[in-house]
Amino acid sequence: MSSPTGPDNGLPVRMPRPRQPGRHRRPEPVVAPENAPALVLAVPGTPSSATRGLAEETLSIARSELPGLDARIGFADGDDEEFPSLGSALTQAVADRAARRRGPVAPDVTPDGEAPAEAAEDDSLPAVVVPLLAGPNPALMRRIRQEVLNSATGAELTDVLGPHPLLAEGVHVKLSEAGLARADRARLFTVATAADGIVLATVGGEDAVQAAGITGMLLAARLAVPVLAAGLDEEGAVARTAEQLHGSGSQQLAVAPCLIGPEIPEGLLEAAAKEAGCSTAEPLGAYPAVGKLVASTYAAKIGIAQQQAPQGMPAR
Repeated sequence: MSSPTGPDNGLPVRMPRPRQPGRHRRPEPVVAPENAPALVLAVPGTPSSATRGLAEETLSIARSELPGLDARIGFADGDDEEFPSLGSALTQAVADRAARRRGPVAPDVTPDGEAPAEAAEDDSLPAVVVPLLAGPNPALMRRIRQEVLNSATGAELTDVLGPHPLLAEGVHVKLSEAGLARADRARLFTVATAADGIVLATVGGEDAVQAAGITGMLLAARLAVPVLAAGLDEEGAVARTAEQLHGSGSQQLAVAPCLIGPEIPEGLLEAAAKEAGCSTAEPLGAYPAVGKLVASTYAAKIGIAQQQAPQGMPAR
């Protein structure tokens, strides 16, 4: 038997390790509060098995960031069968949450013969809708907002995920995967196909282009090459932006979508890149940063502490 000051039998005692002080200590894990509102991911674009897989992977990452999270998928253009609409996903999420709060069905009378007390009315936030959009898209956001209102569930809609440094990181990774940029400043200095000018593509009009421009500045700092934003949905914008980069001295250009994927009309990215004569990186897809931003956007909406951002990245 041992005591806090030492073992009676001469054997060493395994004492609790003191918590590491300072800024480099590991953050305490954050979990979703009990009975927290459901997170419903609003997926734009035409539903497909590929889109559903992307959304499911994104939510898997979000759940790993916030254990205990009740997360669902709702499609802006869903059909309520194979691909649940946003409205039906919200209705089901709110109904499931209400059932959990009620617990087991109460008997008609208590053991002493009296009627049971009625449960207090739940006036807390029932669900949070996070749009799967990297940047502003007024037309899509209007549709999503109207679906939320039509559901009459009392759910609230968050803002889009960007601009954010993590999106710049994701675009950088997609460029490097396509052989269009070095992975970082310390490695792969001799990438023969590396672009010396980037057209950062987006959809959603002028608001989207302005927001992508912020991400573009962060990306330019990472790559040390000029980056200009352009709208895929504006005819000729990508080609004009490519000419502008050529005029400033860039010779080998690439189009990098600051987009997740489902929001891009089919064929639009490829057509714009071909017109501009540029190579193309893939959209962000289910890159881990997207799932992290979904979780942090939800957490900010319900007012819970967020996990510590990666070093060098500000918390959202």
